[in-house]
Amino acid sequence: MKAADVMESHVVSVRPDTTVCDVARELVARKISAVPVLEDGGRLVGIVSEGDLIRRVEAGTERHRSWWLELLTSSEKLATDYVKSHARYAGEVMTREVVTVREDTPLAEVAKLFEQHNIKRVPVVRDGKVVGIVGRADLLHVLADLHSKSHPVLDDAGIRAEILRQLKSEHWFSSAQIEISVRDRVVKIEGIVMSQEQRRAIEVAAENVPGVKSVNDQTMLKLKVGE
Repeated sequence: MKAADVMESHVVSVRPDTTVCDVARELVARKISAVPVLEDGGRLVGIVSEGDLIRRVEAGTERHRSWWLELLTSSEKLATDYVKSHARYAGEVMTREVVTVREDTPLAEVAKLFEQHNIKRVPVVRDGKVVGIVGRADLLHVLADLHSKSHPVLDDAGIRAEILRQLKSEHWFSSAQIEISVRDRVVKIEGIVMSQEQRRAIEVAAENVPGVKSVNDQTMLKLKVGE
């Protein structure tokens, strides 16, 4: 699936001259974690997130450093922190280097960006303009929808083939050490595993195949040298 398949097309945005208080009201009212900042014509110039509004003088949460730490902190950093905590407008507190995706960006890449940049929402951009936004909640909706759909139930041979198909693409799996058999849709796993994590991973692969009733794990853990 792509970003366009799950994105919210009606994007709540603010202007650079929107006040910080109004931005906060939008986040609370809409129950969202960030809003893109758009100039006239819809060009994306930044994004304001909850994190940008955490250290605010109005709430008494502005950053206070000890005198010796201030001496070690650059004047540029101190000035930047002051603007973040005291500035009145979105254009002054926003994050200017915005992580964005295209409509055809795979969801796996979107999820990777969430993790790498520790963000919760990412604008979807076409020709420099925001056409949608994808949040972590949108990925959860995909997961919920997938589990709510019915899948064709496989027979014993089909179940075994599907388990092996999934496992053979994983570098941690060795078909030479593991034997998988299926009878009456009960999966039996035998052989040698290198770790408890590998054992559980094989079980999970089997459990996720449609039609599997249960998994009978009879693998043995390979002992390490000296044990």
